[in-house]
Amino acid sequence: MTEPNNIYILTFTCAERSGIVHAVTGLLLKHQGDIRELKQHDDQRSGTLFMRIEFEICNQPDTSQDIAELEASLEELAQEYQAQWGMRAAGKKKRVVVMVSKFGHCLHDLLFRARMGELPVEIAAVVSNHPDHRQQVEWNGIPFFHIPVTAETKPEAETKLMELVDRFDIDLVVLARYMQVLSDDLTRKLTGRAINIHHSFLPSFKGAKPYHQAFERGVKTVGATAHYVNSELDEGPIIAQQVQEVDHSYGPENLVAAGRDTECKALSDAVRWHCEDRVFLNGSRTVVLR
Repeated sequence: MTEPNNIYILTFTCAERSGIVHAVTGLLLKHQGDIRELKQHDDQRSGTLFMRIEFEICNQPDTSQDIAELEASLEELAQEYQAQWGMRAAGKKKRVVVMVSKFGHCLHDLLFRARMGELPVEIAAVVSNHPDHRQQVEWNGIPFFHIPVTAETKPEAETKLMELVDRFDIDLVVLARYMQVLSDDLTRKLTGRAINIHHSFLPSFKGAKPYHQAFERGVKTVGATAHYVNSELDEGPIIAQQVQEVDHSYGPENLVAAGRDTECKALSDAVRWHCEDRVFLNGSRTVVLR
């Protein structure tokens, strides 16, 4: 659902010390901010406070002026606490580009959820190294870009991708079963704004046909992990995971089908939480303020 224009999301991260929550919430109150939701986590290991506040500006004839004054005050507060912060209108959707290869289940799930308003995103473009999904994507009124990738053309393909990211003003890149390894240079450029999905059998069942390998080992659960992309293949900070119990009656095809369901759910959860500003990087881990 579309949020009213006077609803905002504030994120605030800094070293833990006394009085931070009081200082931030008091500042919002001073600027007529009515808090609708406040989530926080004090990470004892890193000594870091993570905070997300959803608030409404009340009874203001000139909200834009009040927001400008609030942002100036928040910047002063952030300097005092040496904090990282951000604020945006809650109703503003994040612009997303989806990358996919031949397996289309995650792509189609994201298209459906975006169309139904279940995700706070605008899918601005779809990129694939295969042409298979062009018709479905264009039926949704979304531009489709076929960018083939070989060992020789990989640098050129990644350059084209970044051109599209800039051209469409993209906030998030989603690898929805995109079966190409991104270069270290590209992953650095996309740090914190690229999400990948993989089956949770890694690293136990690497290589081709992981579900068939799992069948031979008689696994009792299947699952999927959505994570930020980094230079370590499939080992970026985890955002969301899903598991499903299985038993001896599941053949390889049944495991694949169960795995598809977990992949779709884990990826859509990760995309939603990221685009609602609920995910904070915390070293090699994440804090998700749901």
